[in-house]
Amino acid sequence: MTSGSTAADPTLDRTESWFLANGLSYFVPEERAAARRDLRSRRTVVVLTLVVIVTGAVGVLLARLVDQTSAAPAVVLSVGLAIGGTYALYVLRARGIVWWALARSLRSLRTVLPMMTRALPLLLVFVTFLFINAEVWQLSASLDPGTLWLVVLLFAGLAVAFLLVRLPEEVDTIDDEVDADFLRRTTRRTPLEEQGRALASDADMDLAAYATVTGFERWNLVLVLLVIQLVQLLLLAAGVFGFFLLFGSLTMEAETQRAWTGISGELGSVPGLSNISVPLVKVSFFLSAFSLLYLTVSTVTDETYREQFFGSVMRELERAVGVRTVYLALRDRQQV
Repeated sequence: MTSGSTAADPTLDRTESWFLANGLSYFVPEERAAARRDLRSRRTVVVLTLVVIVTGAVGVLLARLVDQTSAAPAVVLSVGLAIGGTYALYVLRARGIVWWALARSLRSLRTVLPMMTRALPLLLVFVTFLFINAEVWQLSASLDPGTLWLVVLLFAGLAVAFLLVRLPEEVDTIDDEVDADFLRRTTRRTPLEEQGRALASDADMDLAAYATVTGFERWNLVLVLLVIQLVQLLLLAAGVFGFFLLFGSLTMEAETQRAWTGISGELGSVPGLSNISVPLVKVSFFLSAFSLLYLTVSTVTDETYREQFFGSVMRELERAVGVRTVYLALRDRQQV
């Protein structure tokens, strides 16, 4: 795992192991170099080409089987994203990053409920006005499953794109704050605690030269933030979906649904849940996807939501930047 230049110092070995255990794979030089090499290899081009061919063929075949033209692009996008994501996890060595972020999200589930009690009420008040709107029911009911899934992917894609624009700004604010006190605080209870205190006391050390996070390491932190944020947002969107299923099954009579959707015959229902009609599922799904996009924007732009969603995670990223700063300084000293 470690290079020859760092093998003489077991502290650096322990630090690299700490990086890997804390979802910071790209902070380890060998992992970063391997990911960069694989990203530029011909194999990546071949895999991407095969993904396009296979997903296109599967999409066209499924569209013919179900006789829905919209099923083709929906399947192509879904399968393509699944294969591309799997390739990134295993070949580009992002698996440790994503797994750690998911585990971190699961460990913090106890904070999701308080977060939901703050974020959901105002959102539900706003979205409920759309739920009791005949045009929204008519629009949702008119969408076939393929088109509805494309709309959901559109909302999700916009949410991810917005996060990918804004989250790097969150990361950039961290390395701008690195100073002596930052190093003492962030390296506490890490393999570099002693070295962090010593480096913080060195008045001649140019901390800015080691603190700036760029390239793969920067995107490592962005990916951690992205996964944790998406897990929280998906849980909130699932809460919106469940609320409207319950609310609709209690308040939306069949005749009202027929009048609002323009469906004259049977509405159809979820097997085993006769009160939950197909149009109700569609409109709930549509509005929960819309809520996901709305919450994504709110959590980044609204200071109250931002602290709730990012507070504890940002402290962990600060620790990562602090340990990395000391790690790079020690490597440089050893190579001199």
